Amino acid sequence: MDKLDAIEKTQVTQSDVISFHDYSWPETFERRARQMLRYGRPVLCTEYMARGNGSTFDGALPIGKRLNIAMFNWGFVDGKTQTRLPWDSWKKPYTWDEPTIWFHEVFRGDGTPYRPAETDLIRRMSLAPKGAVPAPRLGAHAGHGAARP
Repeated sequence: MDKLDAIEKTQVTQSDVISFHDYSWPETFERRARQMLRYGRPVLCTEYMARGNGSTFDGALPIGKRLNIAMFNWGFVDGKTQTRLPWDSWKKPYTWDEPTIWFHEVFRGDGTPYRPAETDLIRRMSLAPKGAVPAPRLGAHAGHGAARP
């Protein structure tokens, strides 16, 4: 806590839980997660999972599960919010083609998974005991590629 300024110290000491956002690669996510755990409070990652940034389910979920951090991804079903589109869509509209990799979202508008390997991973993580990370399925690469067969 020595490196925190006065406002940050107040935030940490007066909080019942610590929440953070992280849209980076797994190595950076884990460092940030461990930093949050140092304060001895329950930790919630309230935003993660931006495929184009390197933040994927297969990269972040196992870390959160192992460290007992609650995980909330931004986006669920493709719809009005259009969060399948990357942040650069403000400058580069995707009017003719879909982005190569969806940014957020787990399901297509019709309810089918964008990437079945991801929904399988989420299901297996949810069913595993607290702190236990299930072994990856052979041939499942949830964070790579994007095209639906």
